[in-house]
Formats: sequence, C-alpha cells, structure tokens
Amino acid sequence: MALLQLIPSSSSSLSTKPTLNPNNIPSPLNPNSLLFSRRTNSLRRQRSNSLRCSASSFSEKHHTNPPKSNDVVELPLFPLPLVLFPGAILPLQIFEFRYRMMMHTLLQTDLRFGVIYSDAVSGTSDVGCVGEVVKHERLVDDRFFLICKGQERFRVTNLVRTKPYLVAEVTWLEDRPSGDGEEDLEALANEVEAHMKDVIRLSNRLGGKPEKEAQDLRRNLFPTPFSFFVGSTFEGAPREQQALLELEDTAARLKREKETLRNTLNYLTAASAVKDVFPSS
Repeated sequence: MALLQLIPSSSSSLSTKPTLNPNNIPSPLNPNSLLFSRRTNSLRRQRSNSLRCSASSFSEKHHTNPPKSNDVVELPLFPLPLVLFPGAILPLQIFEFRYRMMMHTLLQTDLRFGVIYSDAVSGTSDVGCVGEVVKHERLVDDRFFLICKGQERFRVTNLVRTKPYLVAEVTWLEDRPSGDGEEDLEALANEVEAHMKDVIRLSNRLGGKPEKEAQDLRRNLFPTPFSFFVGSTFEGAPREQQALLELEDTAARLKREKETLRNTLNYLTAASAVKDVFPSS
C-alpha cells in the first residue's frame, strides 16, 4: 500500500549521509541486472495471500533468535534504489551474474542478505535491513524470482570485499527507549493510524474511488513494528524512508511519520477543495 502525494516532513533533509564509497560498489541501477516491480504478473503469481505487504506481515518479533546489538557478523549486501523495512515484503528478479552467484551461496546457507539503499545522488547508505528469502524460483536460464521479508536492521561497520558482490561486517540496530521518558507510544501510534486513514480516504476521493472507511491498519501491532509498516507505505520517497529506517527511537519515528502524514493530509484537503469548486479540473 502506497500513500499518494506524499509530502515529506520538514526534517527530511536531515537524513544521514552515506559512509560507503559508491565508487567501490557495483551499480544497482542496471536495468539488465534487476527488475523490481510489485506489479509484475509473474511475481504476482508467486505470491500467496500470506505474503502480501500489509500490517499483518509486521510481527513484533522478526526472527526466532534476534541477534544482539553488539554482535558483529559478515553479511552479503545488495544495493538497491529502494528501502526495505523490517516486516515488509520485497519481490525481486535477479538477472546479473554476480547476484546470481550470491543467490547460489545464500541457498546453501541461511537465505539472508542485506538490502541497502543506493542512488546516484546520495550514494550508498550505511544502514540497511536484512532481507530473508521466504520463497524463490530458479528459472532454466539461472535467473531467480524471489519473495523476501525484511528482518533486522543493521549498520555497516567495515567492507570485507567488493567483488564479485559486496560483503560487509555489520552490527545490529535496535530502537532505544525514548529520551522523553514516559512517552505514550500507543497514543502516538493511534494518531498516526488516524492520519493514515484520512489520507487514504481523501486519496480515494481524488482518484474517483469510493470513500469507504479504511480498515484496521494497526491489526494489534505494537508501536515499533507499526512504525516500520507506516514507513514502508511511503513509496516514492526513498530518502525519507531511509531517514525513518535509520532512527533508533520509536517515538521519534512515529512523530516524523505523523508530521509527514499531516502535511500530506493538508495538501489533499486543499486539492479536494479545489476539485469541489472546479469539478472538471
């Protein structure tokens, strides 16, 4: 689910600068090496209802034995022009030889790799999210269809090698207690959900769709996984998503999302008023 006409918060320019040198990193933007589309028919056939990217995908615990934040492990990395959140579903097609090599290795080990955001302007970020392969299909030409699910967040601390694909040492990121002390995270999460419902309602109206009441978006999620779910809906604004992913404070993430949704809601309200006055516009 993507929110239309996303208006980022005023703090969007504060996203962390990348620390990896993009000159040493294989380009993730080669269309011959990767196709990413949530609308690809072949991938749609691979999905089951249980693997749709919805709030129900975002469990409170993302791994049976969650790693400790001070653990240092080696992780193969896949730079992509998108941001993966814990609990989110990511469909991929793998074409390029080096990443097919990576897949062959993963299929013999633990099926986990790191997804890190990269683009030509900001370079490659040093904070990403583990993608775990939950479903795959290998084709006769050695391409792969994948369904991945976001797991733990990580920070790159050292590049181990860059060829044939990136491998890095990483440490795990966890949200810390809010600096505000007794922050009412439940109330904050409920406010964010209310704003999301309003944005969906107005987006539907502007798109000529029925203005029916939005479903229960939280689905009993605790505030932290819910904040990741909200961030995953901000498609089309990857730098804002990356800034949300990097935050280590659930309250701060929810507040930033609330501001973004409020800005978006103000924009949609104005657009709706214009449409009422000038129906043909």
